[in-house]
Amino acid sequence: MSGSTRKNLLGYGWLFLNPMLSVLAYSFIFGFILNTARGVENFLGFLVIGVFFFQYTLKCMTGGAGAIRSGSAMIKAFQFPRAALPISIVVRNLLDFVPTLAVMVIVLIVVPPAETITWRVILIIPLVLLQTIFNVGLACFMARFGHRIPDLSNITSIIGRFWLYGSGVFFVIDEKLADKPTLLAVMHANPMYSVLELSRNCILYGVDSPLWMWASVVLWAFGLLLFGFLYFWRGEESYGRHRA
Repeated sequence: MSGSTRKNLLGYGWLFLNPMLSVLAYSFIFGFILNTARGVENFLGFLVIGVFFFQYTLKCMTGGAGAIRSGSAMIKAFQFPRAALPISIVVRNLLDFVPTLAVMVIVLIVVPPAETITWRVILIIPLVLLQTIFNVGLACFMARFGHRIPDLSNITSIIGRFWLYGSGVFFVIDEKLADKPTLLAVMHANPMYSVLELSRNCILYGVDSPLWMWASVVLWAFGLLLFGFLYFWRGEESYGRHRA
């Protein structure tokens, strides 16, 4: 992403403009046409945080799926830990995400309805760290999976779209599914649901979050890191070949 933005007229500005254009489109479709903004305090801020944080993980997932294939020439030419490929994708996306996150907070302070930022905003630091750990595990898992299944890159966008709709980016899940407790419990188990709720509570609403949300993010982050890295490592000898 960083390399491609340098070739554009606005350069790194697209790191912020791309998700903002998505926010405007989603705001019109979901907020105005489908009226999901009803009852949501500061729906624009709600949507901005959801889109920015979700796209950080989505980019790591899609990038991880093609990590081995895009780095096949390097794998054949050099000896190095293969996990460096998916990890580098996460690091690159993190370096892109941090400055856009800072700009996003400024926008939320300045653009009406302006929000009063509380001390809880500092909790974004451990939250982004946990999300990054989760992204590393996800990218490692997707890297081997993408190596085994060449067509995976063609369906990651579909998988990501389902995940997007099931994470509460556009609407408050607790309100929409209040009469469906089983489905609501499944949605609560989604790691990105907790990430988005925690980020909104820390930045937008300035309120304390339930302890179970933090526990969910911690378990998902370190659990997927361990599982994803081990899954990736077990297939390391096959990387560089056409098939796993």
